[in-house]
Amino acid sequence: WAQAVALLIDMSASHVELDTITYNAAVGSCNQVGQWKKAFWLLHEMSASHVASDTGTYNAAVSACEKSGEWAKAVELLMGMAARH
Repeated sequence: WAQAVALLIDMSASHVELDTITYNAAVGSCNQVGQWKKAFWLLHEMSASHVASDTGTYNAAVSACEKSGEWAKAVELLMGMAARH
């Protein structure tokens, strides 16, 4: 997960246009190891960069919360998704 996030940051610094697919890959890597805080940060970065999140983005972030036992954060994400879509 750390390498995926670092690569995303490097891509952004190199002015490579990031899209939903690149962010989803990074959020998905966070999901695999339960890094819910980093997944939340990536969601925030997506929004700040005006990159659209999709169901896959939220699914991976909710799963990261589940793996960490952060059920309240998972519900927060689901409520946020419902408000945005």
